[in-house]
Amino acid sequence: MSGASTVTEADAAELDPVAAARVGEYLFERGWTDGLPVFAATEEAVAEFLSHTDRDPDEIVARLPQVGRVATVRDVATHAVMAGCRPEYLPVVLATWDALAAERSAVGGAWQSTSGPGPLIVVNGDARAELGINSTGGVFGPGFRANATIPRAVGLTVRNTFGILPHELEQATQGIPGRWSMCIGEDEEGSPWEPLSVELGLPEGRSAVSAVLLRTSEFVDNRHFHSPEEVLRDFADTIQRSGSWIFRHSSVGIVMNPEHARLLADAGMSKQDVRDWLVAHSGRTEAELARVGKALSGRGGESFAPDHFHPVFADASPSSLPIVVAGSRNAAISMIVRVFSTWSGRAFPVH
Repeated sequence: MSGASTVTEADAAELDPVAAARVGEYLFERGWTDGLPVFAATEEAVAEFLSHTDRDPDEIVARLPQVGRVATVRDVATHAVMAGCRPEYLPVVLATWDALAAERSAVGGAWQSTSGPGPLIVVNGDARAELGINSTGGVFGPGFRANATIPRAVGLTVRNTFGILPHELEQATQGIPGRWSMCIGEDEEGSPWEPLSVELGLPEGRSAVSAVLLRTSEFVDNRHFHSPEEVLRDFADTIQRSGSWIFRHSSVGIVMNPEHARLLADAGMSKQDVRDWLVAHSGRTEAELARVGKALSGRGGESFAPDHFHPVFADASPSSLPIVVAGSRNAAISMIVRVFSTWSGRAFPVH
């Protein structure tokens, strides 16, 4: 190991790594982990986390009716400890559960779905700087404690409180990479547009969380553009990919690189203008869908001509096409994110 990673003899004497390893194995043996080591949620540790909220520890914040289970504030705090959160992260974890409680799929069968969807948590407002939530370079990657542990706390609650275990109640065919690790801040300072939370009705600067369940994500790497239209066409081409098409309409989000956002804004386009363009241009004809075995004719007794155009989106609202600005400005690479079912289109304040 490098010197920076080596535990000194003095550290070992104080920390007792042998005892810590035993605790880790104890938690593994009981099936309480997600495959990675977790922290022990002692009564003292949970109490410290609960001191960061004025919500009743016995308040129910999440339900899964089909298995007859609920999660309380105390349950959420316990799993935040285990996930490696800092105590001050708890209000964001609770706000995430407030957001997930508004998702029809999250209180339905999403946690058990064959798609294996995972929550994308978007944080706006002052909490980003206060908690060190990354919103720029490597925003979907490792290296930032808050980004990594807040969604992990959600996953541990789903596993341990709801009892959704792989190869048991969880039925993911493959699942998505990073299922319990997607938490990003919006780069409000680098964005030419209003933040997502403001667009959804909350005051600017107010710490807020939006959460949407994702089926997958795909790069749009377009750094050699000559015009805004070229970038928009590239977004549309990725959005309308037939492989992800399973419903009549879909909700699709964009985590847009600041370079792409600035290009479009400098062309005089608002976020809604971008949304309107993409909704009008994203779709497939009946013949194109038929060639891949996904024709819509015959569903519900309807019949469509081969040249009939099926739009991806039901409408041009933020709930159909959320747009968040995040990432580094070192290359014009954005991310298309596939929403599982529908999204509430709401942001929830962090208390």
